[in-house]
Amino acid sequence: MERTFASSSSRDLPTFHVSSSSSSLLGSSMPTRPVKIIPLQHPNSTTSSSLNPLSRALFSRWTAKIKRTTLVQWIDTFLPCCRWIRTYKWREHFQLDLMAGLTVGIMLVPQAMSYAKLAGLHPIYGLYTGFVPIFVYAIFGSSRQLAIGPVALVSLLVSNVLGGIVNSSDELYTELAILLAFMVGILECTMALLRLGWLIRFISHSVISGFTSASAIVIALSQAKYFLGYDIVRSSKIVPLIKSIISGAHKFSWPPFVMGSCILAILLVMKHLGKSRKQFRFLQAAGPLTAVVLGTLLVKIFHPSSISLVGEIPQGLPSFSIPKKFEYARSLIPTAMLITGVAILESVGIAKALAAKNGYELDSSQELFGLGLANILGSIFSAYPSTGSFSRSAVNNESGAKTGLAGVVAGIIMGCSLLFLTPLFEQIPQCALAAIVTSAVMGLVDYDEAMFLWQVDKKDFVLWILTSTTTLFLGIEIGVLVGVGASLAFVIHESANPHIAVLGRLPGTTVYRNVEQYPEAYTYNGIVIVRIDAPIYFANTSYIKDRLREYEVDVDKSSKRGPEVEKLYFVILEMSPITYIDSSAVQALKELHQEYKSRDIQSLLVRSGTFVRVHDAVQVCLQRVLSSSQTPKKPDPFDGDRPSFFKRLSKQREEDLSISELESGGNKTSVPKYTEPHLEPLLYRKS
Repeated sequence: MERTFASSSSRDLPTFHVSSSSSSLLGSSMPTRPVKIIPLQHPNSTTSSSLNPLSRALFSRWTAKIKRTTLVQWIDTFLPCCRWIRTYKWREHFQLDLMAGLTVGIMLVPQAMSYAKLAGLHPIYGLYTGFVPIFVYAIFGSSRQLAIGPVALVSLLVSNVLGGIVNSSDELYTELAILLAFMVGILECTMALLRLGWLIRFISHSVISGFTSASAIVIALSQAKYFLGYDIVRSSKIVPLIKSIISGAHKFSWPPFVMGSCILAILLVMKHLGKSRKQFRFLQAAGPLTAVVLGTLLVKIFHPSSISLVGEIPQGLPSFSIPKKFEYARSLIPTAMLITGVAILESVGIAKALAAKNGYELDSSQELFGLGLANILGSIFSAYPSTGSFSRSAVNNESGAKTGLAGVVAGIIMGCSLLFLTPLFEQIPQCALAAIVTSAVMGLVDYDEAMFLWQVDKKDFVLWILTSTTTLFLGIEIGVLVGVGASLAFVIHESANPHIAVLGRLPGTTVYRNVEQYPEAYTYNGIVIVRIDAPIYFANTSYIKDRLREYEVDVDKSSKRGPEVEKLYFVILEMSPITYIDSSAVQALKELHQEYKSRDIQSLLVRSGTFVRVHDAVQVCLQRVLSSSQTPKKPDPFDGDRPSFFKRLSKQREEDLSISELESGGNKTSVPKYTEPHLEPLLYRKS
């Protein structure tokens, strides 16, 4: 057997064996054993690595994880499509993926042209956005049901920011939209590689819901020009849009209004039937195609001159071209960040929900990387920013999509449309595309969420109202800034003003709960039990100290038990909910302890090494309060220095009876027998 020792002074000492003379001192029967001396590393000693212990631990975990990763796992990490390709069941999945891909593809073609018009672009760029990014995402995206491409909200953001830089009829407008897609892709990939998606968690869901609802109203009003037959001002604010609609009322034209309204009504009916009845589920996906076909037939039959048409659409696949006009990149950064935030909140949220519903795991960073790569490669083929679509993803999932092959089929449908069907799109009326956009965004006005927030949390309701109102009246950028700022302000306020509860004992138990939530819980005179339900750090130490000082004077004596005392003797801090304490908090607790000590008040910490349970701390404190409340008796001159055995026994008996009476809260003096742990007395009586 080999013995190993650590030496604090010797270095590079060889391994040696215990000599026979040394072993004889320990006994002749003890065998010779090798001894190995290991130099002890002091904190101030120079080591071979310049990394601190935390960095070395992180680095060692990272290297160990790399060593454990197999070649197949590396391939799955960089190409998530390999996960479902390797286990693909052709007989079970192919038919479902084929039908889902055909359904989404048929739905995507007219929607892509509609959203391109909403973005202020030629319809062909909507088709380009629904082509290359789909194939890229099918390879690098981790969700198997998410359908990406042009969406209404991103299209509105593109139109809003680019409309303030250049006229939509200018070629520069298109180049900037493509550049914006490239910038969004770079941001998404960067956040994915650095795993910074958690930053978006600070934006409340009520902020996103309010922003989306207000944006949907603005989108619907911006499409009014195709129904009314005259141009209106391009704006993201509701007041200029309404003024423009009213001022141009004398230019109103009946044919586009009647056609657009009829198509919109048909779309809404088909959507309602598709959602409410299972046998008509296909109607929801067939709605946009129906609108396009119906509008085109009406134009072919009646040839109305007052209805504007889509016009010529180039035939063929998009060509390869690097994004240009990088000198405008700085002005596009805020919009790129906003679109990235929408992608994280909406697309990743939808992808996670679909993954949980279909029983597979999804990596948020990989998902964000797939979206970013789709935008980068899409911009090289003339696509503007794309992200996950809620409506098409829902249709894709309901149609039975099992893998990313459904997205590939949808991309093939789009490619065939670009190659062979673009001449047929020339006669599509603009009001039909406007009806498609309007029907899609009407479901985004989430007034049910507002009613729910009003009933559940007034603070979130205020956030919803604040975000939606500012977005409607002050514009998208200000609405987002106000909503995000208010959301962060609420987070900071909650962190700097944590919940603090006064605890009381539930009758008949040793459990202590918040006296506001449990009115039947009672406390003890001279003792305050406080629970801090948050980490303690520099931002909330002042608030916590102020609240603890208040408990010294603001004491409700209606539910208190025990001896009547005039002052506070003990403050017990329940530390179990506290997960973190920084140096400022430690200093604040020291100062608070000194303040209490100067006023003859003791502070005790539970779950921090002093006491394990609140009940244990209360037992000790109550005995001290009881002894302090009793009037000291004058010593008997006939007694010796040490009390007799019988006097000590009598005194102990009196203390036990007093404690038993305190614990029960009544006037009984009998000593009950406790046979169950949860009914144990407040103080253990000595046997």
